[in-house]
Amino acid sequence: MSEQPSPPYYAVIFSSIRTDDNEGYAQTIEHMMDLGLKHPGCLGLESVSEDDRGISVSYWKDLDSIKSWKQVADHITAQKMGREKWYKSYTTRIALVEREYSFEKP
Repeated sequence: MSEQPSPPYYAVIFSSIRTDDNEGYAQTIEHMMDLGLKHPGCLGLESVSEDDRGISVSYWKDLDSIKSWKQVADHITAQKMGREKWYKSYTTRIALVEREYSFEKP
């Protein structure tokens, strides 16, 4: 995850269950991550997956930045492909991060 500003900021939490169809998935995800991280207002991204389940959290400066990202043509195409081919189900949640704390072993 990239260095975060002090809260408040927004988190878009995308949790999914995948199908067995992997054709084009890795390339599309790589492109979306690269494009998303360059999008104005994007503060960073974390993602993990295991077997057919995944969760990605992107961090955003404000709700307008999130709305703007949702309108990007390549993102719209990727969403369509996700519904048609790659996901059995998914849920997107948008949350305001009001507070955070961390631990790091020296």
